[in-house]
Amino acid sequence: MAENLKGCSVCCKSSWNQLQDLCRLAKLSCPALGVSKKNLYDFEVEYLCDYKKIREQEYYLVKWRGYPDSENTWEPRQNLKCVRILKQFHKDLERELVRRHRRSKPPRHLDPNLANYLVQKAKQRRALQRWEQELNAKRSHLGRITVENEVDLDGPPRSFVYINEYRVGEGITLNQVAVGCECQDCLLAPTGGCCPGASLHKFAYNDQGQVRLKAGQPIYECNSRCCCGYDCPNRVVQKGIRYNLCIFRTDDGRGWGVRTLEKIRKNSFVMEYVGEIITSEEAERRGQIYDRQGATYLFDLDYVEDVYTVDAAYYGNISHFVNHSCDPNLQVYNVFIDNLDERLPRIAFFATRTIWAGEELTFDYNMQVDPVDMESTRMDSNFGLAGLPGSPKKRVRIECKCGTTACRKYLF
Repeated sequence: MAENLKGCSVCCKSSWNQLQDLCRLAKLSCPALGVSKKNLYDFEVEYLCDYKKIREQEYYLVKWRGYPDSENTWEPRQNLKCVRILKQFHKDLERELVRRHRRSKPPRHLDPNLANYLVQKAKQRRALQRWEQELNAKRSHLGRITVENEVDLDGPPRSFVYINEYRVGEGITLNQVAVGCECQDCLLAPTGGCCPGASLHKFAYNDQGQVRLKAGQPIYECNSRCCCGYDCPNRVVQKGIRYNLCIFRTDDGRGWGVRTLEKIRKNSFVMEYVGEIITSEEAERRGQIYDRQGATYLFDLDYVEDVYTVDAAYYGNISHFVNHSCDPNLQVYNVFIDNLDERLPRIAFFATRTIWAGEELTFDYNMQVDPVDMESTRMDSNFGLAGLPGSPKKRVRIECKCGTTACRKYLF
């Protein structure tokens, strides 16, 4: 929506629905907004606040969209056409009744504390829906993101900005690659070993896009200078997240987590770890602050030397919410595409096994790669240790809550 004034176009900060509500409050028709005399007095349920049953007749206290709480009204069920909102209200009510009283049948009247909880839950659900829409509007990848919290009343994180690729910090430069491959078929007939061969490394994928390298070996994908097209089998990580994923609230005190909504095959690419690239000196400063807060999102880029760190605390993608496990289903690989500086790899997660729909995605925050493989010793990306000075004995020990049989009891 914009207002034209002397050739200028100024964006309106109100949403379409908000403008419609303003028209109805002022009792004004507006053809541009679809508000006419016929639907001027149509009302929309925002959420339900309370419930009571009188002589077998069910009534609901309705919060009307666009109107203050003082305009809430009790309505009989037959007057309400909001089937989805009614179902969700009763689902929330029954779940809370079971939690409080071990019963699911609603009483004839709700006590004020229970009614207040349901209002807070409805407001939280709307906030999470808005956040979900925001995340999907910002994502550049195919996979959709959903958000769920059926555990507590926590809403969206207050200080988090969704990004799709590295945000480069002050004083850091990502140099673009100067040359690319000239292959006709990068998998079956690579010229000079394709991009991996040019860097004296192996081709990373099979014809299904599954990684076939051992953990610790780098992945070199085709880049923007290459002759091959978008469908080249050596373009996997750069295509982004392809699975539908869900950010959900865990019920065992681990905060937010991520689960897959569809089956992921073993060795398939799942997501990148994205954040702000900062120097190790800045990471040490921030790490001390994060350590006092009891959480950190620092990932050392120490494939060849410990110079840079990825900080996903404020800027990040869905990997920001992936939890630790001592028996993870994701493995980290260093990936090089348009930037070949070995100090600045992209961090990609691949499935270590088949991951079924509904399973939580996890990786080991303190991963160790098999030292028998000489190349793998170059990768020692100890997540979350950046900025924690001194020997392991001096570090704050963080208790592990992964709950697996292989649990080491402490993250670090």
